Amino acid sequence: MLLTTSSLAQTTQAATALRRPLDQPQPRQNPGPSAETIKAWQDRKFGMFIHFGLYSIAGGMWNGKRVDNGYSEQIFANGPIPAKDYEALAKQFDPEQFDPDAIVALAKAAGMKFIVITAKHHDGFNLFQTSQTSYNAVDGTPYHQDIVKQLADACARGGLKFGVYYSTIDWHHPGGNTYIEGNSNPITPEQEAFNAVQLKELLSHYGPISEIWFDMGKPTPAQSEHFAHTVHALQPQTMISGRVWNHYGDFAVMGDNAEPDVAMELPWQAPASMFPETWGYRSWQERKDLPGKIRENITRLVRVVSQGGNYILNIGPEGDGSVVPYEAQVLRGIGEWLKHNGEAIYGTRKQPFAPLDFGYATVGPHAVYLFVAKWPADHQLHIPGVADTVFGHAYRLGSSQVTTNVQRDGDGVTVSLDRLGMRQSSDNGDTNVDAFMPVVVLPVKGPLRVRPSMVAAAPDGRIHLQPEHAEHYLNYNGEGYEAPATLYKLSWQVDAQAADYMLTLHYKAAAASAKVDLWIDGQRYPLGLGGPDATSQSLRVHRNQKTHPYAMQVELTPSAPFREGMALPVTVQSVELSPTR
Repeated sequence: MLLTTSSLAQTTQAATALRRPLDQPQPRQNPGPSAETIKAWQDRKFGMFIHFGLYSIAGGMWNGKRVDNGYSEQIFANGPIPAKDYEALAKQFDPEQFDPDAIVALAKAAGMKFIVITAKHHDGFNLFQTSQTSYNAVDGTPYHQDIVKQLADACARGGLKFGVYYSTIDWHHPGGNTYIEGNSNPITPEQEAFNAVQLKELLSHYGPISEIWFDMGKPTPAQSEHFAHTVHALQPQTMISGRVWNHYGDFAVMGDNAEPDVAMELPWQAPASMFPETWGYRSWQERKDLPGKIRENITRLVRVVSQGGNYILNIGPEGDGSVVPYEAQVLRGIGEWLKHNGEAIYGTRKQPFAPLDFGYATVGPHAVYLFVAKWPADHQLHIPGVADTVFGHAYRLGSSQVTTNVQRDGDGVTVSLDRLGMRQSSDNGDTNVDAFMPVVVLPVKGPLRVRPSMVAAAPDGRIHLQPEHAEHYLNYNGEGYEAPATLYKLSWQVDAQAADYMLTLHYKAAAASAKVDLWIDGQRYPLGLGGPDATSQSLRVHRNQKTHPYAMQVELTPSAPFREGMALPVTVQSVELSPTR
């Protein structure tokens, strides 16, 4: 699937340049994915990860013994195995059971919208033909076929988006890397050049690449920029993972099998394996409780999507290329649930409410979707903060013929599960799609208006804001790897009754040149921090109820415009607001 001039032109076309509000980090690079590309990427929600390579032949075993001190795809390092012995696996690599069309069909049956495969993992073996080394599936194995091309072509036939995983570290590259704790290896200049050529090959010969999943290593900022620019120079619409490092990615990647515990403004993805112990095939992995594993991954999918992320779930084929039957069954089980409930997943946005005691929510163009993960004792679903929204009759997704009124209830609304004829599941291991995490639909007539949880004012109208009560927004590359998350925004919602306030920011002494922006209901107030001896600054601010009718929004960010990776340049102690006349 050679990327022709015509298809390249289609890939590079950007209808609308990406624009972010000035109180959010601005992209570091241009060209890059358009707003339309990012929205389409976010709308897919669910995809397949595939870890496949020479390590799949070993299956977590070496010399008849289990290797259990780490992921099985890293058995070369975890063994540890002499390089010549590991390289000899290439002479056994002949995955005759690898069926790309069957894998695409399985992904579609699971409700997945995209596939990402390990084009090259840390061991340095390539599943694609490359001019850089014969250590690849075409030139160095009895298989003599390009796995990446086969799967890219199958995805194109099947209508799925296709992406590749690429490790910037390489334990096989001459003068490249050896294993170190955390895999945060520096990238040598020779290896940087090697990687850049391979990136050009991947972006030139396999059709449109939806995303490239960089992983590991400790590149310099210049190297991260080099890798990102190499990708976007050929395909600007390819989404680059945050593990390219130094904030040159187009989407953030959570840690392995992890989800965010802070607010996220950048597009993000949560990578998950069937079992936390490994991503590559492990022959001796205990595969128990199939119904429980299906329910576990449905729950993780819902939880991630309700927070605004995408969920990518891994399979690790065996050495002969066949999919592990247990993993295929898990995917089909998720797909059966999605056949009934996918409307509440695809193309939705995150829940705008405070945490719900019964489960999760997503928001579609014309409805709110409520996922009942925990049956309320009173059989009532309470949704806070939506008293000013007009709802149609509620119904269970897939059973629109049985409806009930949405009842007003103090600061929100309530829906009776009994009136919808819904009964609590016994949770006895049944995988029937009607028995697990049912979805209740609340049609929305007009705009959805949500009153946020607010910081209350004192009786005299004064408002005291502490950092621990704010929403925290972090610069986040990926799992960490010597690149710790840093704070770039604090945000509060305030029950402010006055129109004008004197705001005082209290902080630890900052550098003389430090500047921040205060944002009141979207209005920017630049603020210099006054030098090393100053610990507070004051200014008058105005409440704008037209833009934020329910609560005054108070935000603190670096001076705009600020780039991804820039941290808030001051340690905030408190923010005080006093009404003025």
